[in-house]
Amino acid sequence: MDSQEIYQQLALVAKSSRKLIKISDQEIATILEELATLTLVETDFLLQENKKDLQRMDPENPKYDRLQLTPARLKDIADDLRKVALLPSPLHQTLEKRTLPNGLEISRVSVPLGVIGIVYESRPNVTFDVFALCLRSGNATVLKGSRDAHYSNLAIIQLIHQVLDNHGIKGVCYLAPSDREALLPILQADNFINTVIPRGGQGLINFVRENSKIPVIETGAGIVHTYFDETADLEKGKAVICNAKARRVSVCNALDCLVIHQSRLSDLPELLGELIDIHKVTVFADDRSFAAMNGHFSAPSLQKAAVDSFGTEFLSLKMSVKTVDDLEEAMDHIAQYSSKHSEAIISENQETVDYFLMNTDAAVVYANTSTAFTDGGQFGLGAEIGISTQKLHARGPMGLQALTSYKWIVKGSGQIRS
Repeated sequence: MDSQEIYQQLALVAKSSRKLIKISDQEIATILEELATLTLVETDFLLQENKKDLQRMDPENPKYDRLQLTPARLKDIADDLRKVALLPSPLHQTLEKRTLPNGLEISRVSVPLGVIGIVYESRPNVTFDVFALCLRSGNATVLKGSRDAHYSNLAIIQLIHQVLDNHGIKGVCYLAPSDREALLPILQADNFINTVIPRGGQGLINFVRENSKIPVIETGAGIVHTYFDETADLEKGKAVICNAKARRVSVCNALDCLVIHQSRLSDLPELLGELIDIHKVTVFADDRSFAAMNGHFSAPSLQKAAVDSFGTEFLSLKMSVKTVDDLEEAMDHIAQYSSKHSEAIISENQETVDYFLMNTDAAVVYANTSTAFTDGGQFGLGAEIGISTQKLHARGPMGLQALTSYKWIVKGSGQIRS
């Protein structure tokens, strides 16, 4: 498909988006319920198409886990679709209302963004999530998946279109070709798309930001730290750090770097023992932390850190350790290498905790708990369109409210301005 054909499809989506505002909340909920049911009915078909994609990827690739669909994951997807169906609509909400001295009645009301473009890598579940959230918030969707998930996304969009067709709804969800050449025309289509959201690695995000004529909401890349303070509880720290790193290594909220106070170096062997011995995590340690663990662990599990051991989103069973002398040095290290996604502290000193929470710049900041909770479902949003790491418009897990804007409505009785 050439650029002209893509623009024709985008023009159709933009035109169709204006009709979404007329669809009732009940019909939208029904569509999502029907898609959830159809997803479970067509589990074998979806897994068969997903297998075609998996066969083209090395299982050792960090993206493999993100690409893989399973019966359990499809059930979770169906559950999430039903949760979104039950969420109240974020549209037509009066956010502010007042009467001016001249009698003008002014109100601010929530409205859809319009057409949302999503550019993403290797995660077919995103196709479901994005469609559901966009439809529930009255937005049309342009999906640009990667070649890695080509067959999976085609199968999913087939189900989506089947349900929409049953309700006589056309043109509100477009899956662009998976070829890389299709991305640039989409990023240049500012006449048809209102905002574009990249979900993937830093390379993808940088490309979208540098080449888009459309406003961009950055999401995805997570270079995540947890600071183990001098007053931290060891048992609490072991559980939190293990969960943050090993629960699911391929997600953006997984721990990449443990920052540890120098007075707690002797606890490192116990602190990371389960991660190394059971989960087979490879640790890249700076000089002081390497000395503290040397003799307890050996290569390849324990290695000396290199320059690129810090500021890296591993997305695998790897992590780094940085030793610091105090809280300020810990926060300086985090500020230097953070992607401003999720950062955490483990400490029993409330003053230290409060200082960290107030002065660490990230979309989500934690105290004494795992960064694995950075997730729209965990935050009670039903699902998420991504984790925004910027400060304009939306930040952190983006649910329905983040997919709306607002307009001002002014009512008068003949007033004129002098």
